[in-house]
Amino acid sequence: MDWLKLSLSLPAHGVEAGEQVLWSAGAGSITVRDAGDAPLLEPLPGTTPIWPRCRIEALFPARGADGVRLVRRLQQEIPHAHDWQIMELAERDWQRVWMEDWQPLRFGERLWIYPSHHEPPGEHSHAVRLDPGLAFGSGTHATTALCLEWLEAQPLQRQTVLDYGCGSGVLAIAALVLGAEAAFAVDIDPQALQATLDNASRNGVSERLHVQADTDWHHPAVDAVVANILAEPLIRLAAPLAASHRSGGKLALTGILREQRQQVCDAYAHWYTFAAPTLREDWVLLEGTRNARMV
Repeated sequence: MDWLKLSLSLPAHGVEAGEQVLWSAGAGSITVRDAGDAPLLEPLPGTTPIWPRCRIEALFPARGADGVRLVRRLQQEIPHAHDWQIMELAERDWQRVWMEDWQPLRFGERLWIYPSHHEPPGEHSHAVRLDPGLAFGSGTHATTALCLEWLEAQPLQRQTVLDYGCGSGVLAIAALVLGAEAAFAVDIDPQALQATLDNASRNGVSERLHVQADTDWHHPAVDAVVANILAEPLIRLAAPLAASHRSGGKLALTGILREQRQQVCDAYAHWYTFAAPTLREDWVLLEGTRNARMV
């Protein structure tokens, strides 16, 4: 089946009503995107935040549809919309398109993230099998890539690792694949915890991975801490993360924009000595060493 793709822009307050009109007009699918530059990163469970300005894309079956008449009708029923566009889309094998687009990724010299439709990389590499899912973390985002490269460069043999804000579990699983003795994965989202358990099982590391909700977070002091979340929660977590970390242990923090770097460094300065930051696009990874004092 071929499709008509209808696109329009709306302010946030008009999105819900606009979606209802599109569904009632026979839309087969609706996608809402950011029409400006206001990214929504890691929303809290149970919340549905929206951008101030939104771009809505709706697909309608092309057979028997009159695109011009459809747009005229919807312009009357969605008065706040503007920048209308319509185009024809040929039917495609979307599963095959996804498989072609999602290829193995290498981080550092030896760590790979690969999807299930590919064979694992060579025998001398360390590979994590991971398909894109609902939980954050597949290696394609700059912050995840920074963390994976950092982990690949660490001497993790016989080490214990805390992955706070685990998302898909990719960082904790990568640490185990790289030789860590045990990893602790913590998240506020039950969906992320389940995704982590599922991915750990696929990679054969379940016995060495301990998954915990943020409300029930407890474990022995670890050798390495990695947290890929956002600057505000990282600042709040400075004391509890430091308390869970052995003296001399390494810390990696990201999800931090360039302009937020100093604020995060200041929050951790009592417990950590930081190296020069690593930059990727607009993001920063902060690497610290846990000071000997335990206060």
